[in-house]
Amino acid sequence: MSRDPYEVLGVKRDAPQKDIQSAYRKLAKKLHPDLNPGDKQAEDKFKEVSAAYGILGDEEKRARFDRGEIDSSGAEQAPRSYYRDYAAREGQRGPYQNTGGFADFGDADDIFSSFFSRRSRGQSQMQGQDRHYTMEVDFLDAINGAKKQISLPEGPALDVQIPPGTRDGQTLRLKGKGDPGFNGGKPGDALIAVHVRPHRFYTRDGDDIRLELPISLAEAVLGGKVRVPTPSGDVTVTLQPNSNTGKVLRLKGKGVPVRGKENGDAYISLKIVLPDAPDPELTRFVSEWEAGKTQDPRKTMGG
Repeated sequence: MSRDPYEVLGVKRDAPQKDIQSAYRKLAKKLHPDLNPGDKQAEDKFKEVSAAYGILGDEEKRARFDRGEIDSSGAEQAPRSYYRDYAAREGQRGPYQNTGGFADFGDADDIFSSFFSRRSRGQSQMQGQDRHYTMEVDFLDAINGAKKQISLPEGPALDVQIPPGTRDGQTLRLKGKGDPGFNGGKPGDALIAVHVRPHRFYTRDGDDIRLELPISLAEAVLGGKVRVPTPSGDVTVTLQPNSNTGKVLRLKGKGVPVRGKENGDAYISLKIVLPDAPDPELTRFVSEWEAGKTQDPRKTMGG
């Protein structure tokens, strides 16, 4: 039995969705396998955290879990039925209302015969139960789309098509891949909650992508052409001379693919990076640079 998802994420049962998402992202960044290579314990914890978020990150599934309709792994909980419930539907004095001790079971054959005959007459086709799974995908596979497989504990693997633009927490439906139907009814579906692994330098902002791009001091001062990675491939952009840290460039249509609409954009934030090793020539120039000595980049901050 999986641990309680609230306990796994370290949140209270009445926590708002934004707190649940925040707790998941914090743990995912800490435990991500790319940041803990070879650490099996961290990998197992990451999987447990992802499974817990698969339940609590989806408001509908969270509500079903809170009501006891699904367990902590997302599996359906069998509803409880009691003979008392059925007997009460007879509309007459039932055996549980009899005060004659064991004599109240004297008409049991008639009761069960009536009960099952009614069930038989009303029996109809019923669709099978849906099955719930979780799947982790890389950031770029979620953005660009990919074909993946999910291994089922009780059977063969399923092929899953990840649509371009898939969001973290989105549920994919595979029709007919759930439990078989009853009395010739249609099978249920497989519902797969997708969890997107964080990327090293891309972040998603709605349908846009954001990226901090390091540039050299020479590129910042003189300008020129620089290569910029985007989820759909590298592009070349031209920097204007005197481009400062924090300047944002917009690459139209280089963000998240959106079905039936224009793609999102990519926003590139520049960051000037000095050489790793001190450069004597640069040091000498700056020390003799009079304009640099009088510049106050913090004057707008007051004080």
